[in-house]
Amino acid sequence: MKHRINLREDLVLSQRLEKLFERDGHCGDDGTYRVTSLYFDTPYDDALREKINGVNRRKKFRLRYYGQDVSYIRLEKKSRIDGLCEKRSTMLTESQAARVLSGDTGFLAGSGDPLLEEFYSEIKGRILCPKTIVTYEREAFVYAPGNVRITLDRNIRTGLGSVDFLNPDVFTMPALESVTVLELKYDRFLPDIARHAVSVPGRTAEACSKYAVCRRFD
Repeated sequence: MKHRINLREDLVLSQRLEKLFERDGHCGDDGTYRVTSLYFDTPYDDALREKINGVNRRKKFRLRYYGQDVSYIRLEKKSRIDGLCEKRSTMLTESQAARVLSGDTGFLAGSGDPLLEEFYSEIKGRILCPKTIVTYEREAFVYAPGNVRITLDRNIRTGLGSVDFLNPDVFTMPALESVTVLELKYDRFLPDIARHAVSVPGRTAEACSKYAVCRRFD
């Protein structure tokens, strides 16, 4: 579940969550870490249009790294079917990611990795190409029962194109100001403590796609 919340609600939730749950092990000294993603889409923006139109079965691909470390890059595929989400991921080296961004994708086909081979098929069959960079600061909490993960994503910014994706100092501009994106993820069940922890009286939450928000600047 993903919603927009305002800064007051963010402050309330952050203080509450740190008293109830453990922080994600990737968090830095300030309790947060930076996420940088590069989203792919077709020439007709199928992934974007399917999101906006609420298509029941949809998917999108992205490359992602954390903080300043571009040696740890993941290819991720997010799928949504009947309201349920699935995420699959696999690793890429910095040099492999650079090859993908330069259009040299043939090595994906013979990689032996099912996700990399599917990505190659999408690139060739649906002409997937890089669309936009999305970056933000994330505060994350975890709770083992239900494999619960609660994240607060702040300072959401965007960078047009993909040339500098592997540069941690790439120029970005604000995409969603004075708004935090709250995400609540879990597996087979959601414990009551987590459900109640993210509740804020009077909150009028609305769904939010960081990718769709950042594509407004095209």
